[in-house]
Amino acid sequence: MCWPRPVLVVEADPSGSNGLLAGIFRGAREYDGGLLELASSPLAVSDALRDVVRPIETTGVSFVVGTQTHSQAAALSGLWAPLAEALADLERSGQDVIVDAGRLGLVGSPEPLLSWADLTLLVTRTTLPALAGARTWAEDLRSPSSSTWRESGLLLVGDGPYTKREVGRALTLPVVATVAEDAVAAAVYHRGAPPPRRFESGPYARSLHAATQAITSTVTRLREQRTADLTGDATL
Repeated sequence: MCWPRPVLVVEADPSGSNGLLAGIFRGAREYDGGLLELASSPLAVSDALRDVVRPIETTGVSFVVGTQTHSQAAALSGLWAPLAEALADLERSGQDVIVDAGRLGLVGSPEPLLSWADLTLLVTRTTLPALAGARTWAEDLRSPSSSTWRESGLLLVGDGPYTKREVGRALTLPVVATVAEDAVAAAVYHRGAPPPRRFESGPYARSLHAATQAITSTVTRLREQRTADLTGDATL
């Protein structure tokens, strides 16, 4: 909702959690097509994608609904690679893409989408149990032999008990952004709750805007760096 350009959200979580329809739309919006229909369409993915994209009215956000049950995820295994190419093409038309890939390690995880992304963020709180759970995945991301992601970093929820510097040092990944831990404000997007007083100027909304700026700035820098590297290779 804070993104500076038109943005498409792809709900690629293989758990079938229905984060959008059951969340911000509170179950009032009917399922009328999503990734399953995209996977079964006889059209090319780039053409069929238009048929399953839905807008969030009065915003610059559109979305593609994911699976409705975890058992459906296996049917999408052949979709991820062509979808990744189709999503990459959207950038040329001025539209960004955010993919919710769900928890790492699940059956049906959309790995090709992650490998095409400019930046992939591992989301974690800063408590000791959360960091202990994130540690082994962070180790995988640092290993060239086990990860094909272009760039990876951390998106933290909350600012304690451990600091950004301590978390980054412990997981050996850069902290790209932090979102305030505010359950009441987060419920506005998580389950369509009414906005609390001064929601737009509160710490949660301010942290979303700051995180958006940090993420987009990081992506811009990474793209410029890749362009410079390619130019240098061509010159050599």
